[in-house]
Amino acid sequence: MSLSIVLLIIGIAYILIWGLMSLLRREGLSMRFALESLAITLVFSLLAALTGFQLHPIVFLLLLYLFTMRARLLVDVANMFAQRRQYQRADTLYSLAKRLWPDPSSKLIILLNQGVSFLQRGEVDQAIAALKSLLQEAEGGYLGVKYEAAAHYNLGQAYRRKDMGAEAVRELNECIDVWPGSLYARRAQDAIELWRNKA
Repeated sequence: MSLSIVLLIIGIAYILIWGLMSLLRREGLSMRFALESLAITLVFSLLAALTGFQLHPIVFLLLLYLFTMRARLLVDVANMFAQRRQYQRADTLYSLAKRLWPDPSSKLIILLNQGVSFLQRGEVDQAIAALKSLLQEAEGGYLGVKYEAAAHYNLGQAYRRKDMGAEAVRELNECIDVWPGSLYARRAQDAIELWRNKA
């Protein structure tokens, strides 16, 4: 089997598998992701067919992953800086990720992590604004269950820090409803019980 056919099969399988995983995570299908992946696959397949360009299929898959996941990978690096309290570097990377034309799901993930970063550094009002904005944008779809639960949980924690009990409990209950049985749901339940005991 020629290399161009192998690369084409790998690229199409990558699109289908990632699309299926997105549906299972309730993120919706991203047309931008599919088109980017298909364009890269066609370029490398044509190069292999027309010029004899040699590229190991594993290297092709790695390049495809790095290009299509560029925004999410930058968010992961930004989160590492945020955990080390290097917030300026984290903010720079979040901004760069936004400028790299992320697909709708990746854009929402960037916004979520920025909101959590605001909360970590004690900028509660900014965290509330960012997380509320994220949840409004997410109503169009593309935010997976895990990320939606994280958004409600962190928004509940932000409200708790502002002593806005009713809003905090509402968001923590939303977290439980979105993804029951998850780590976020258990933490939300613990926070609600702690809040009630204090009251």
